[in-house]
Amino acid sequence: MQLQRTPLYPMHLKYHGKLIDFGGWELPVEYESTGIITEHHHVRRQAGLFDVSHMGEVDVRGEQAEAFVQNLVVNDITSLAEGQICYSPMCYPDGGCVDDLLVYKYARDHFFIVVNAANTDKDFAWMQEQAIPGVSLQNLSSSYAELALQGPDAETVLQRLCDADLGAIRYYWFHYQVQIAGIECIVSRTGYTGEDGFELFTDPEWACSLWEAILDAGRGRVLPIGLGARDSLRFEARLPLYGHEIDRKITPLEARLDRFVKLDKPSFIGREALAGQYQSGPQRLLVEFEMVDRGIPRAHYEIQKDGQAIGWVTSGGYAPTLNKNIGLGLVGHEFAASGEQFDVIIRHKPVRAKVGESIFYKRQKNS
Repeated sequence: MQLQRTPLYPMHLKYHGKLIDFGGWELPVEYESTGIITEHHHVRRQAGLFDVSHMGEVDVRGEQAEAFVQNLVVNDITSLAEGQICYSPMCYPDGGCVDDLLVYKYARDHFFIVVNAANTDKDFAWMQEQAIPGVSLQNLSSSYAELALQGPDAETVLQRLCDADLGAIRYYWFHYQVQIAGIECIVSRTGYTGEDGFELFTDPEWACSLWEAILDAGRGRVLPIGLGARDSLRFEARLPLYGHEIDRKITPLEARLDRFVKLDKPSFIGREALAGQYQSGPQRLLVEFEMVDRGIPRAHYEIQKDGQAIGWVTSGGYAPTLNKNIGLGLVGHEFAASGEQFDVIIRHKPVRAKVGESIFYKRQKNS
């Protein structure tokens, strides 16, 4: 089967991206002149430009749009102001996650939802199943290219090209009909790296021009960044990944996303199951851990206590900024306390790890 290509495919060829199959998309894992570790550090220290055009976008309109989205997600979107964004899991009736997503509010009758690339068709089908009179849904994924500029230099570089005051866009807010290098964009102060930065949505026809303009404006400060560093950056910042920290069989409460689950809402899909789990306490919990002995934890490695399986690694690896091997794991709740020790099975051998708190990277706000 032929892989799908984003509108920025010519840029990946021009800048010598090492292309891989990523969920059916042909995308760069890294760029030949840099490499994953260099790209990772560059985003933390300066800024990196990502192609995230494979992400899905769904437009929701109509007099019942707010009621529809409010029932669809576990967070409370009625508190959003126009121009504000919220993160939320979207659940099945049993509390398992359909996906996690971002909800952009234009108005009470207009929302823009950004979903994970591999889940776009599934998510849109699920939304259509939940549709109510007074709501229209459109899958606009092919109508947008999406670029992400992330890192401490992101605002300075992008402002050189932008007709709007980027400093006025607060974290998890957006402006639309913004001109960047003469190209109309939706600009949101969001990202998936743990750094400050922006995500830019534009017409696919202008994606390559926008990419080139940003790299030119950021010459010496901005590098193109591949999927490898995107994953290490999000992992190091403890950001969840669908299919790892949450999925069809993992609830937001098990994943410790409690703050996004608004059980005081009268109703939403999955509320009954999640309320029951909240009252009884999840039997499994996501934990942060650091390797005590030498070894790199990887996703799906088994976690054992005294030779008995108690869970598995959801994401793990070497954290370049922190210079240590860390992981996230889903384990029985009785093994989730800070200071608890267990073994990660690496190449059939138990390797000691220790549960902790605040192990992962957190950006200094003045950076």
